[in-house]
Amino acid sequence: MTPDALTWLPYCGPAPAPGDWRWNLDPLLLIALTAMAALALWRGRGQARWLGLAAVAVFGVIFVSPLCAISSALFSARTVHHVLLVAVGAPLLAGTLPAGRAGSLTLATATQAILFWAWHAPSVYAAALSSDAAYWLMQASLLGSAVWFWTGVRRASAPSAVGHLLLAMVAMGLLGALLTFAEAPLYAPHLLTTMAWGLTPLEDQQAAGLIMWAPAAAIYLAAALILLGRWIGPDRPVVHVDPSA
Repeated sequence: MTPDALTWLPYCGPAPAPGDWRWNLDPLLLIALTAMAALALWRGRGQARWLGLAAVAVFGVIFVSPLCAISSALFSARTVHHVLLVAVGAPLLAGTLPAGRAGSLTLATATQAILFWAWHAPSVYAAALSSDAAYWLMQASLLGSAVWFWTGVRRASAPSAVGHLLLAMVAMGLLGALLTFAEAPLYAPHLLTTMAWGLTPLEDQQAAGLIMWAPAAAIYLAAALILLGRWIGPDRPVVHVDPSA
């Protein structure tokens, strides 16, 4: 069946044309973000307060700014949306949580990867762009699993955290590689929405794959390298002893 752009009713609205910088002013969403910011100011202390406010700002970019509408047109924009959600907003939010047990980091890593891959299966992705309930289920499950993962990373030993960050990097990069080298466009909701932006559906999909494969995976690699550097510690200066002294 030939897809019709009008059959897709994504939460962010119909696909905009270039130059249509439409903001999402959903009252319930704005109330939720305001409540999150107020909670961060009221309950947050020190660094946790600023991390909470930064997380709210990231969610504002994802769900309120024109990126929300553009993600209805371009799968690559949706990929940027998801990367900001799981690799930027989630670790910021995890940083506001109190100390305590986070459960199995291996399970959290697997859950995050499985959910991310599952929501990018073409039929499941199409369902999320056809129902507000499915859309918010996608957002909540991606964010929840990512917060679980990043909380586990914060509380794990350095070797364990580094190892699981590298596993998350591989999972993200592998999905990106598969999308980059796919020979045909896979996502029906974007088959008729990319040409206005100067991209064929396949080019849009390839751009999305490259975003996952390179910058998104690099976030996990950078976090692993930072933890590795802290674990190893700074190089100690070498003291040269003059034998004639």
